[in-house]
Amino acid sequence: RSGNAGAYILGRNKIGIRTNNSRKEKEMASKKETNAVEKITKKNIAEAVLSRVDKMQESGGLVLPPDYNVGNALTAAYLDLQKTVDKNGVPAEQCCTVESTTRALLDMVVQGLSPEKKQCYFVVHGKELTLMRSYMGTVAAAKRFGGVKDVFAQVIYKGDDFEMEIDPSTGKRKVTKHSQSLEAIEEGTLRGAYASVVLEDGSVYQEIMTMDEIRNAWAQGSAYGSKAKTHEKFGQEMAKKTVINRACKLFINTSTDAQPLSEAFNRTT
Repeated sequence: RSGNAGAYILGRNKIGIRTNNSRKEKEMASKKETNAVEKITKKNIAEAVLSRVDKMQESGGLVLPPDYNVGNALTAAYLDLQKTVDKNGVPAEQCCTVESTTRALLDMVVQGLSPEKKQCYFVVHGKELTLMRSYMGTVAAAKRFGGVKDVFAQVIYKGDDFEMEIDPSTGKRKVTKHSQSLEAIEEGTLRGAYASVVLEDGSVYQEIMTMDEIRNAWAQGSAYGSKAKTHEKFGQEMAKKTVINRACKLFINTSTDAQPLSEAFNRTT
Protein backbone atom coordinates (compact mmCIF):
# COMPACT_ATOMS: atom_id res chain seq x y z
CA ARG A 1 0.00 0.00 0.00
CA SER A 2 2.76 2.42 0.91
CA GLY A 3 4.33 1.81 -2.50
CA ASN A 4 1.04 2.44 -4.24
CA ALA A 5 0.41 5.51 -2.11
CA GLY A 6 3.86 6.83 -3.01
CA ALA A 7 3.19 6.21 -6.66
CA TYR A 8 -0.18 7.95 -6.36
CA ILE A 9 1.36 11.00 -4.67
CA LEU A 10 4.16 11.10 -7.23
CA GLY A 11 1.65 10.81 -10.01
CA ARG A 12 -0.48 13.58 -8.53
CA ASN A 13 2.58 15.86 -8.28
CA LYS A 14 3.46 15.14 -11.87
CA ILE A 15 -0.05 16.05 -12.92
CA GLY A 16 0.20 19.20 -10.84
CA ILE A 17 3.49 20.14 -12.48
CA ARG A 18 2.05 19.59 -15.91
CA THR A 19 -1.00 21.68 -14.99
CA ASN A 20 1.13 24.55 -13.66
CA ASN A 21 3.40 24.45 -16.69
CA SER A 22 0.38 24.46 -18.95
CA ARG A 23 -1.08 27.48 -17.11
CA LYS A 24 2.21 29.38 -17.33
CA GLU A 25 2.52 28.61 -21.02
CA LYS A 26 -1.00 29.94 -21.62
CA GLU A 27 -0.25 33.07 -19.59
CA MET A 28 2.97 33.65 -21.51
CA ALA A 29 1.22 33.11 -24.81
CA SER A 30 -1.57 35.45 -23.78
CA LYS A 31 0.97 38.05 -22.67
CA LYS A 32 2.84 37.79 -25.98
CA GLU A 33 -0.43 38.12 -27.85
CA THR A 34 -1.42 41.18 -25.79
CA ASN A 35 1.96 42.81 -26.32
CA ALA A 36 1.79 42.11 -30.04
CA VAL A 37 -1.70 43.63 -30.29
CA GLU A 38 -0.60 46.64 -28.22
CA LYS A 39 2.47 47.15 -30.37
CA ILE A 40 0.46 47.01 -33.58
CA THR A 41 -2.16 49.35 -32.14
CA LYS A 42 0.47 51.88 -31.09
CA LYS A 43 1.96 51.74 -34.54
CA ASN A 44 -1.42 52.60 -36.00
CA ILE A 45 -2.47 55.28 -33.50
CA ALA A 46 -2.30 57.94 -36.20
CA GLU A 47 -4.74 55.96 -38.33
CA ALA A 48 -7.04 55.54 -35.31
CA VAL A 49 -7.00 59.28 -34.58
CA LEU A 50 -7.58 60.20 -38.23
CA SER A 51 -10.45 57.72 -38.44
CA ARG A 52 -12.19 59.20 -35.39
CA VAL A 53 -11.65 62.74 -36.65
CA ASP A 54 -13.13 61.78 -40.03
CA LYS A 55 -16.23 60.37 -38.32
CA MET A 56 -16.71 63.53 -36.26
CA GLN A 57 -16.33 65.67 -39.36
CA GLU A 58 -18.78 63.53 -41.34
CA SER A 59 -21.38 63.82 -38.57
CA GLY A 60 -20.90 67.59 -38.44
CA GLY A 61 -19.58 67.45 -34.90
CA LEU A 62 -16.22 68.97 -35.80
CA VAL A 63 -15.00 71.45 -38.38
CA LEU A 64 -11.24 71.87 -38.53
CA PRO A 65 -9.76 75.08 -39.96
CA PRO A 66 -8.50 74.70 -43.55
CA ASP A 67 -4.99 75.77 -42.56
CA TYR A 68 -4.64 72.99 -39.98
CA ASN A 69 -2.77 69.93 -41.27
CA VAL A 70 -3.61 66.95 -39.08
CA GLY A 71 -0.81 64.80 -40.51
CA ASN A 72 1.85 67.42 -39.79
CA ALA A 73 0.53 67.92 -36.26
CA LEU A 74 0.64 64.17 -35.56
CA THR A 75 4.19 63.95 -36.93
CA ALA A 76 5.27 66.78 -34.63
CA ALA A 77 3.51 65.04 -31.74
CA TYR A 78 5.43 61.79 -32.30
CA LEU A 79 8.72 63.67 -32.30
CA ASP A 80 7.67 65.32 -29.04
CA LEU A 81 6.63 61.98 -27.54
CA GLN A 82 10.10 60.55 -28.12
CA LYS A 83 11.41 63.14 -25.65
CA THR A 84 8.57 62.67 -23.15
CA VAL A 85 9.34 60.46 -20.14
CA ASP A 86 7.72 59.64 -16.81
CA LYS A 87 9.20 60.55 -13.41
CA ASN A 88 11.50 57.49 -13.61
CA GLY A 89 12.81 58.37 -17.04
CA VAL A 90 10.79 55.71 -18.88
CA PRO A 91 9.74 56.88 -22.37
CA ALA A 92 6.03 57.62 -22.76
CA GLU A 93 5.76 55.20 -25.67
CA GLN A 94 6.80 52.35 -23.37
CA CYS A 95 4.79 53.14 -20.24
CA CYS A 96 1.57 54.81 -21.42
CA THR A 97 -1.57 52.97 -22.48
CA VAL A 98 -2.73 52.96 -26.06
CA GLU A 99 -6.08 54.41 -25.03
CA SER A 100 -4.60 57.40 -23.20
CA THR A 101 -2.11 58.06 -26.01
CA THR A 102 -4.91 58.03 -28.59
CA ARG A 103 -7.04 60.33 -26.43
CA ALA A 104 -4.18 62.81 -25.92
CA LEU A 105 -3.50 62.99 -29.67
CA LEU A 106 -7.21 63.33 -30.40
CA ASP A 107 -7.47 66.19 -27.88
CA MET A 108 -4.63 67.89 -29.73
CA VAL A 109 -6.26 67.53 -33.15
CA VAL A 110 -9.76 68.52 -32.01
CA GLN A 111 -8.37 71.80 -30.65
CA GLY A 112 -6.27 72.40 -33.75
CA LEU A 113 -3.01 72.50 -31.77
CA SER A 114 0.60 71.70 -32.63
CA PRO A 115 3.47 70.95 -30.23
CA GLU A 116 5.83 72.27 -32.88
CA LYS A 117 4.37 75.76 -32.31
CA LYS A 118 4.61 75.31 -28.51
CA GLN A 119 0.82 75.31 -28.27
CA CYS A 120 0.70 72.08 -26.27
CA TYR A 121 2.87 69.46 -24.60
CA PHE A 122 2.53 65.93 -23.24
CA VAL A 123 2.74 64.85 -19.60
CA VAL A 124 2.90 61.32 -18.18
CA HIS A 125 0.84 60.50 -15.07
CA GLY A 126 1.45 56.85 -14.15
CA LYS A 127 0.40 54.92 -17.25
CA GLU A 128 -1.68 57.76 -18.63
CA LEU A 129 -0.51 60.21 -21.27
CA THR A 130 -2.23 63.59 -21.05
CA LEU A 131 -2.14 66.66 -23.25
CA MET A 132 -1.67 70.08 -21.66
CA ARG A 133 -2.20 73.38 -23.42
CA SER A 134 0.13 76.35 -23.18
CA TYR A 135 -1.47 79.80 -23.02
CA MET A 136 -0.47 80.18 -26.66
CA GLY A 137 -2.52 77.06 -27.41
CA THR A 138 -5.50 78.48 -25.52
CA VAL A 139 -5.37 81.68 -27.56
CA ALA A 140 -4.97 79.70 -30.81
CA ALA A 141 -8.01 77.53 -30.00
CA ALA A 142 -10.11 80.57 -29.12
CA LYS A 143 -9.15 82.28 -32.38
CA ARG A 144 -9.87 79.19 -34.45
CA PHE A 145 -13.22 78.26 -32.95
CA GLY A 146 -14.57 81.08 -30.79
CA GLY A 147 -14.79 84.10 -33.09
CA VAL A 148 -11.88 85.67 -31.21
CA LYS A 149 -9.54 88.15 -32.92
CA ASP A 150 -6.96 88.59 -30.17
CA VAL A 151 -6.31 87.90 -26.50
CA PHE A 152 -3.92 89.59 -24.09
CA ALA A 153 -3.46 89.68 -20.34
CA GLN A 154 -1.94 91.82 -17.64
CA VAL A 155 -1.14 91.25 -13.97
CA ILE A 156 -2.06 93.69 -11.22
CA TYR A 157 0.66 94.50 -8.68
CA LYS A 158 0.29 95.89 -5.19
CA GLY A 159 0.68 99.64 -5.61
CA ASP A 160 -0.89 99.78 -9.08
CA ASP A 161 -3.52 102.41 -9.71
CA PHE A 162 -6.30 100.03 -10.72
CA GLU A 163 -10.02 100.71 -11.11
CA MET A 164 -12.88 98.71 -12.55
CA GLU A 165 -16.62 99.04 -12.92
CA ILE A 166 -19.59 96.73 -13.32
CA ASP A 167 -22.14 97.20 -16.08
CA PRO A 168 -25.45 96.79 -14.20
CA SER A 169 -27.26 95.75 -17.39
CA THR A 170 -24.99 92.77 -18.02
CA GLY A 171 -23.19 92.19 -14.72
CA LYS A 172 -19.87 92.22 -16.57
CA ARG A 173 -16.79 93.81 -15.05
CA LYS A 174 -14.58 96.17 -16.99
CA VAL A 175 -11.19 97.72 -16.28
CA THR A 176 -11.49 101.51 -16.45
CA LYS A 177 -8.00 102.46 -15.29
CA HIS A 178 -4.70 100.67 -14.82
CA SER A 179 -1.30 102.29 -14.41
CA GLN A 180 1.89 100.76 -13.01
CA SER A 181 5.16 101.98 -11.62
CA LEU A 182 8.56 100.31 -11.92
CA GLU A 183 8.68 100.21 -8.12
CA ALA A 184 5.49 98.13 -7.98
CA ILE A 185 6.80 95.74 -10.63
CA GLU A 186 10.14 95.42 -8.85
CA GLU A 187 8.46 94.80 -5.48
CA GLY A 188 6.50 92.06 -7.24
CA THR A 189 3.50 91.43 -4.99
CA LEU A 190 0.67 90.21 -7.21
CA ARG A 191 -2.91 91.19 -6.42
CA GLY A 192 -4.60 89.73 -9.48
CA ALA A 193 -4.74 89.61 -13.26
CA TYR A 194 -7.13 90.27 -16.10
CA ALA A 195 -7.52 89.11 -19.69
CA SER A 196 -9.01 91.09 -22.55
CA VAL A 197 -10.62 89.14 -25.37
CA VAL A 198 -11.07 91.15 -28.56
CA LEU A 199 -13.85 89.71 -30.71
CA GLU A 200 -14.20 89.79 -34.48
CA ASP A 201 -16.93 92.42 -34.24
CA GLY A 202 -14.59 94.76 -32.32
CA SER A 203 -16.19 94.32 -28.91
CA VAL A 204 -14.04 93.43 -25.89
CA TYR A 205 -14.75 90.98 -23.11
CA GLN A 206 -12.69 91.14 -19.92
CA GLU A 207 -12.12 88.54 -17.22
CA ILE A 208 -10.73 89.83 -13.90
CA MET A 209 -9.41 87.52 -11.15
CA THR A 210 -7.95 88.17 -7.71
CA MET A 211 -4.87 86.23 -6.61
CA ASP A 212 -7.03 84.17 -4.24
CA GLU A 213 -9.17 83.12 -7.19
CA ILE A 214 -6.07 82.37 -9.25
CA ARG A 215 -4.48 80.25 -6.52
CA ASN A 216 -7.74 78.37 -6.03
CA ALA A 217 -7.69 77.61 -9.76
CA TRP A 218 -4.10 76.37 -9.47
CA ALA A 219 -5.05 74.10 -6.58
CA GLN A 220 -7.59 72.30 -8.80
CA GLY A 221 -4.78 70.78 -10.84
CA SER A 222 -3.86 67.21 -9.88
CA ALA A 223 -0.12 67.97 -10.10
CA TYR A 224 -0.22 71.38 -8.40
CA GLY A 225 1.33 70.12 -5.15
CA SER A 226 4.54 69.15 -6.92
CA LYS A 227 4.57 72.33 -9.01
CA ALA A 228 3.50 74.91 -6.41
CA LYS A 229 7.00 76.41 -6.25
CA THR A 230 7.05 76.77 -10.03
CA HIS A 231 3.72 78.60 -9.95
CA GLU A 232 5.01 80.99 -7.31
CA LYS A 233 8.40 81.47 -8.98
CA PHE A 234 6.81 82.32 -12.31
CA GLY A 235 3.68 83.80 -10.76
CA GLN A 236 3.28 86.57 -13.32
CA GLU A 237 3.16 84.24 -16.35
CA MET A 238 1.14 81.57 -14.55
CA ALA A 239 -1.44 84.14 -13.43
CA LYS A 240 -1.78 85.37 -17.01
CA LYS A 241 -2.21 81.82 -18.26
CA THR A 242 -4.94 81.13 -15.70
CA VAL A 243 -7.00 84.23 -16.46
CA ILE A 244 -6.62 83.66 -20.22
CA ASN A 245 -7.90 80.10 -19.79
CA ARG A 246 -10.96 81.30 -17.91
CA ALA A 247 -11.68 84.11 -20.38
CA CYS A 248 -11.35 81.88 -23.46
CA LYS A 249 -13.36 79.04 -21.96
CA LEU A 250 -16.58 81.02 -22.43
CA PHE A 251 -16.03 81.36 -26.17
CA ILE A 252 -14.78 77.80 -26.66
CA ASN A 253 -17.79 76.32 -24.84
CA THR A 254 -20.22 78.33 -26.97
CA SER A 255 -18.53 77.43 -30.24
CA THR A 256 -20.43 75.64 -33.00
CA ASP A 257 -18.11 72.69 -32.29
CA ALA A 258 -19.04 72.89 -28.61
CA GLN A 259 -19.26 69.26 -27.47
CA PRO A 260 -16.02 67.63 -28.73
CA LEU A 261 -14.10 70.89 -28.51
CA SER A 262 -15.23 71.89 -25.01
CA GLU A 263 -14.58 68.37 -23.70
CA ALA A 264 -11.03 68.42 -25.07
CA PHE A 265 -10.52 72.04 -23.92
CA ASN A 266 -11.64 71.33 -20.36
CA ARG A 267 -9.68 68.06 -20.19
CA THR A 268 -6.44 69.76 -21.21
CA THR A 269 -6.74 72.92 -19.11
